[in-house]
Amino acid sequence: MPPMRILLINGPNLNTLGTREPHIYGKMTLPEIEGAVAARAAALGAETRAFQANSEGALIDWLQQEQSGADGVVINAGALTHYGVALRDAIAACDMPVIEVHISNVWKREAFRHESLLSPVVAGAIVGLGTQGYLLAVDALVPLIEAAKQR
Repeated sequence: MPPMRILLINGPNLNTLGTREPHIYGKMTLPEIEGAVAARAAALGAETRAFQANSEGALIDWLQQEQSGADGVVINAGALTHYGVALRDAIAACDMPVIEVHISNVWKREAFRHESLLSPVVAGAIVGLGTQGYLLAVDALVPLIEAAKQR
């Protein structure tokens, strides 16, 4: 049986992690996060495929291309969390568990960040725990995938 495959999706501006407002997002870079997620997933018997784009269409295209070979998704959609209706619809159409991640505590920030279009269509959200949230998302996602495979 092939290992579980987790898609790791990062949206606009997350390619600048490490230098972008480190007082909010920390100093860890996106490649470092991707490596940490891959290591955690491997320890749990899963592999990852990572993708980042600054445009909604590219994220949707990649998700649709990859989803048939995947078992779950970890997504930090960045600003598209609040405005990306098309991305929300693509996530809703996925027939697999999805965990939403936010590095910062969005409820301690500007009011426009308080609503997530993704939250109603994902299995869960991890918010405000820094880049550790990505690892916690993998920890939460693996049992959800295992349960889904039992159905």
